[in-house]
Amino acid sequence: MLGVFSTAIVSPPDELVAAGCRTPSPKITADALVKRFLETNSSAVSMQIGDHVQFAYSHHNESALKPRSFAVKDEIFCLFEGALDNLGSLKQQYGLGKSADEVILVIEAYKALRDRAPYPPSHVVGHLSGSFAFVVFDKSTSTLFVASDQFGKVPLYWGITADGYVAFADNADLLKGSCGKSLASFPQGCFFSTAVGELMSYENPKNKITVVPAEEEEIWGATFKVEGPAVLAATE
Repeated sequence: MLGVFSTAIVSPPDELVAAGCRTPSPKITADALVKRFLETNSSAVSMQIGDHVQFAYSHHNESALKPRSFAVKDEIFCLFEGALDNLGSLKQQYGLGKSADEVILVIEAYKALRDRAPYPPSHVVGHLSGSFAFVVFDKSTSTLFVASDQFGKVPLYWGITADGYVAFADNADLLKGSCGKSLASFPQGCFFSTAVGELMSYENPKNKITVVPAEEEEIWGATFKVEGPAVLAATE
């Protein structure tokens, strides 16, 4: 799966910008990145959302235990990969029908976060149990929300294209050839929200996230780490 967002939606993380400047490396534009995704994934689907966002996904080479899915509801677009262990209880909590799957559940959870303010994002994402990574874009508010499970069972990466777009993908090689050293693994147990304005740990929301510049020989430009001892956020 792939999501790319212009600077009108999200400002590129300073740490990834700096990483690309320290070690200049080849990059391509956001449009070229989406084209590369479509060319290298059979039966891939892409969509332009307004002037500043593109989504693309494919079921090519997906895991049977961690399938990819896409849905849009009430102008909320979501790419989801993985499976939730507690999907049944969450469907009851959000009042969803038996046919609702993970991607619909995430959209409903995001709507609860958006419409029931102040409703902490750590509380919403902390209820999700299983293997997952997802990218949500709310076109009505131009809000981006991204999260990864607490054990990193579904890989997720982010980087910056040649024209300054921020890209999220589950394929490191795709971004490595497109974002150069402006590339990092998205930290497990964390979420990024343009509404909040920063990257945060939903397991340990009070703990600061630090960025360690990568060594020259590493493919990553930086590594994001959650500081301090683990103190799990309340999810009851």
